[in-house]
Parts: sequence; structure tokens; C-alpha cells
Amino acid sequence: MPHHTPRPLDLAPRGALTGRVTVPGDKSISHRALMLSALAVGESRIEGLLEGEDVLATAAAMRAMGARIERGGDAVWRVSGVGVGGLLQPATALEMGNSGTSTRLLMGLVASHPITATFTGDASLSGRPMGRVIEPLALMGADVSASPGGRLPLMVRGICPAVPIAYTLPVASAQVKSAVLLAGLNTPGVTRVIEPIATRDHSERMLRGFGATLTVETADRGRIISLTGEAELKPQSITVPGDPSSAAFWLVAASIVPGSDIVVANVGLNPTRTGLIAALRMMGADIVELDPREVGGEPVADLRVRYAPLTAIEVPHDLAPSMIDEYPVLFVAAAFANGRTLARGAHELRVKESDRIAAMHAALTACGVACEEYEDGMAITGTGGDAIPGGARIASKLDHRIAMSLSVAGLHARAPVTIDDIGPVATSYPAFYRSLDALTTGVEA
Repeated sequence: MPHHTPRPLDLAPRGALTGRVTVPGDKSISHRALMLSALAVGESRIEGLLEGEDVLATAAAMRAMGARIERGGDAVWRVSGVGVGGLLQPATALEMGNSGTSTRLLMGLVASHPITATFTGDASLSGRPMGRVIEPLALMGADVSASPGGRLPLMVRGICPAVPIAYTLPVASAQVKSAVLLAGLNTPGVTRVIEPIATRDHSERMLRGFGATLTVETADRGRIISLTGEAELKPQSITVPGDPSSAAFWLVAASIVPGSDIVVANVGLNPTRTGLIAALRMMGADIVELDPREVGGEPVADLRVRYAPLTAIEVPHDLAPSMIDEYPVLFVAAAFANGRTLARGAHELRVKESDRIAAMHAALTACGVACEEYEDGMAITGTGGDAIPGGARIASKLDHRIAMSLSVAGLHARAPVTIDDIGPVATSYPAFYRSLDALTTGVEA
């Protein structure tokens, strides 16, 4: 594994954010578009694919298992798939870098194919537990050998035919749901996932779009997703909308820096992903949807965001699944609100790229923000709109969202905030700092 050299950066106030910014393609949709295109028979076209390190890890893995994946000079990705059941034995270990999504979803794909794959990752990913995915895949017949604690490196020995299961998610996790459904693609019979709490539904939408037989019912015990296996997927032309998790940083930045007025273009507004927008609006944020439309089966709009004083709230627990990746930047918004914000119900943050609750508590405390840490979230007493003290060096913990969230906080701090390493930002938003430069000079990025 190549040695990683930290890239520190000082963030200081730059004045109001103005102009227009286009965020990268949605990371969740980009992963799934590559995987399902690689399982279709024929050539699929993908426009707007996120070209961050996480998604490129997925592309490399699908190439290693037989798909032909090429990026044209027109920035359109063309994928010639091998068909469901056609994945080939990879010659070497699949290097996942920092991508938990790649790892968990690909484990599902491999589980129902007669191949064996070893998964490796960087230090951050190797610390993340995979047991919640291993459990259902083992029930389907796959053999998974993991490092202590259910961690990477691990080996998945697939089985064909696998056994269809009806699996109730013990925790709200779109990744676990998707892993089981992807394993079900090459499994005879009907594979079912029951989710007591709804999570992002990109996998369901895209599986149907590629021609899989999939139904969703609502029952007393939650959503019941049923997938008929041994599917024949048809190639598609996909346009990936902008990632709401990437847009989140600009929504908060413009809301907390006085005088800001920006438009974030082409943001995916899938209702399972809009929890942060709902929470910010509850706090008084000025976010307006412009030109609502549908792109690739997903709702999309441009978002105009203007500075507005924020008021502390108690974040409803039921918003957690639809904003789980946005909690770090929500904590930043709370640091500038008037009053004490309570944001709980987010146990999942403990097992992300870092322990995001502990990392954000340490970072905000170092920046002079009063906050309390709970097992499932934080309470944060805001400044009422004033600048936070800042003047701290922040440990990003190899976590792109920690680095970007504290970069936003540094835009309204009395003393510069130093991020110890902005390198991990490339996993999801390679152009983040170029876009920041553009918005603080009023030029479109």
C-alpha cells in the first residue's frame, strides 16, 4: 500500500460566498451504476459519474472481475458488462482504498458467484467492522474469512447457487440492504430484505431501471423489498445527479457566513437523502429549490442558499437515515446557531470512515465550541451567529467529511483552523477546495 503523505491546510475567513457551484456526481449512485452496468449484457453509458477515489476503486474492481470500463474524452463512461453470473475470478486482491460502500456492496456481488475475492483497504477502512454484511451473506451460503473484529483484509468465497433469504436489517443501513440485494441477483428464488426504518433507495430504483424484478411493500414491520433472482439486466444510459452529501457543505457554508448568496446546481433530491435540508430549514436556513426536474429517475433541483440566522433545534431521530453522512456538517451549523442543538439517534456515525461523533466532538471543542458527546450524537451550544474562536489544529482521522466540515467551520472563525490532512477529500470531492476558492471570489466552479 502506498505511503500517504499528509497535506495540511489553514482555513481562515474569506468573506461571503457568492456565485454558482456544481457538485460532483452522487457517490452512492455512481457506485451502483458501475456495478449494475458491469452485470448487464451489452454497453451502458454513464454521464456525470463521480470521479473520486472511492468510485474509481469500484471501477477497478469490476474491471478485475471481467467488465470493460472506459472513460471517453467526452467524460462519458462506457461499460461492457459480463452478465449476472458472469463475474470472473480476480487475479489479485481488490484494493478498496477508503471506500466502505465499494467493499460492502462488492462483497454482496461476489457472495453469489463461484469466485473468491480478497478485499484490502487503507488504514481507515481496515478499522471499520464488516460483520453486519458478513452475517446475511453467510446465511446465503458464502464463506467469509475476516481479520479479527470482522475487519479487512478479508476473503469472500462465493457460492453458486446461493440460498435466498428473508433478512430483517438489525440497523438502518443502505449498504447492508444493497449487499443482500446484489447477492440476490444471482440467487435462484426470491431474496427479501425487511427494513424497519427506511434508508436511501438508490439500489431499488436502479435495479428496476436495469430490468430486475423488484417489488417494495409497506407493512407493519417496515418496508419489504423482494428481488427475483437469476436476473437478466439490460444496458442503460444513466445520468448521475449531483451528490446531496457534497452539496451539504455549501448549504451550511452559505447559511453561516454573513452576506452569502449561492446557487448549488443539479442536486439530487431523492427523499431518502434530504434530511439535512429538512433540518436546516427547521433551524431557519434560507434554501429555495429552483427548476425542479427528474434526471435518470431521480428528483433534482438547483438550490439557492442565502445567509440566514440559525436557531437551535432538537433534530428528529427519524431524520437520521436520510442524513447520516451529513451529521458532521450539521454539527458545524449547530455551532453557529442561537441556543443548544440536540442531534441524536445516529449510532451509525461511530462506524464510518472514522468515529465521527468522537472526531467532531474533539474538533469542535478544540475550536472553542461548547458541546457534549453522547453515544448516538451530540449537543452543541451555538454562538448565535458570531464567529467561533477557532485557532486549532484538527485531526481529520483520514475522513473526508471531517476535513470538509471543519473547513466550512474555518470560514467563520476568529483564528484560522488548520486541517491536519486534506488528502482524503479526494475520495469523494476532488474539486472541493477549487470550488471553495471560486465561491469566495464569486466565479462559477
